[in-house]
Amino acid sequence: MPPEDEAGAEYEVVVVGAGIAGLACATALHQAGVRRLLLLDKYDGVRSNGAAVLLYPNGWHALEALGLAHKLKDTYPACYLEKQTNLETGETKEMLLTGTVDRPGIGVRTVHRKALLKVLAEELPQDSIRFTSKLVSLKSEQASEESPSGFTKLNLDDGSVIRTKVLIGCDGVYSVVAQWLGLSQPADSQRSIVRGLAKFEKGHDFSNELQEYVFKDKRGACVPANDQELYWYIAHDTDPKDLEVTMHPRLIIKQVMGRLAEGFPDKFKHAVSCSDLNTVAWTHMLYRTPWGLFLGWPHRNLITVAGDAFHPIASDLSLGSCMALEDAVILARHVNSYIKNQHGLKDAIEAYAKQRRWRVALLAAWSFLSVWAHHSWSRLGFLGWAVRFLCKKVYNWFVVPRIKETKNYDCRNLNIGG
Repeated sequence: MPPEDEAGAEYEVVVVGAGIAGLACATALHQAGVRRLLLLDKYDGVRSNGAAVLLYPNGWHALEALGLAHKLKDTYPACYLEKQTNLETGETKEMLLTGTVDRPGIGVRTVHRKALLKVLAEELPQDSIRFTSKLVSLKSEQASEESPSGFTKLNLDDGSVIRTKVLIGCDGVYSVVAQWLGLSQPADSQRSIVRGLAKFEKGHDFSNELQEYVFKDKRGACVPANDQELYWYIAHDTDPKDLEVTMHPRLIIKQVMGRLAEGFPDKFKHAVSCSDLNTVAWTHMLYRTPWGLFLGWPHRNLITVAGDAFHPIASDLSLGSCMALEDAVILARHVNSYIKNQHGLKDAIEAYAKQRRWRVALLAAWSFLSVWAHHSWSRLGFLGWAVRFLCKKVYNWFVVPRIKETKNYDCRNLNIGG
């Protein structure tokens, strides 16, 4: 631990959490001109676990804004077609994934989570990331002539203290920073998602398309990452049995093959059986309610949040990583405007929170409807069937077209030097 940290080192910006949101925010802020920047993470290095992330056009636009898309473009080719098959009726719908009218041909890319984290981390100075440092508590200190907006004091689990002008919480669903801000607790969707990355040394014969399956309460998909790897997932109603296998990849695969993939094509099951166990994970899906985001206040003074700490999204929509990348670009743009024009830094943080609040609240509402539309309400009998039928109608008629617009959103560039 550096001696200056023991004495309470001071930073311009501290970002908590080195996941996708934290690394993206730190990278974007560094590019925007922030130099006294520190990224804290409780783990002992950049996490290598996890399977892959789907980068829709909105996420890819954000990577372009950060100047990093070219590093992943050739390794992870885009797919341009989505097929959704209802396994109960046999009906298949097709949708082109070609971005917007103004920017066609973007498609969707399946990128290794580890590769995305590595590309983001490489943009940061080595001494700007401090691992094995868990945030325990924070306290907003009074303003002074030196710092009109005051400092935030961070207490870490090793006993050290850090002071920062700006604090960005990217510390996940159970964010310490979000709790301090008073944001509502994440809600239980009563749904879970299991996912993994299948590897075929001699190559696979899956078409380069996003194939989605809907069967009863389950929603699954598979999409090639490249010629030898295939990302798959199944979102489903949480069963008490799931709690027994969540930390054991082999048991997760057994559960998928024996129960969750029931009714799915044999080709999908074969992909599951070929999974790299290091990429297999089971996650209980939590989300922040729409009213929690509409009524909550995602910033106070110079403290705010991004990524899952701000807007956990039920993974049926597969937009969490893309929204986190958007957060990073928009936050950095406002901070860069402050650096160039010497507007109040507090105004920059407030502008970021205000701009993101409405977009993520609407997405939370759609996520909420998605959960209701795909959850099984059999325990409520006819009433449950009616609720699900109504939610599915509203979801398919009203929400799906707007989710397509959301996936094509362009957060634009950082405007550095402009």
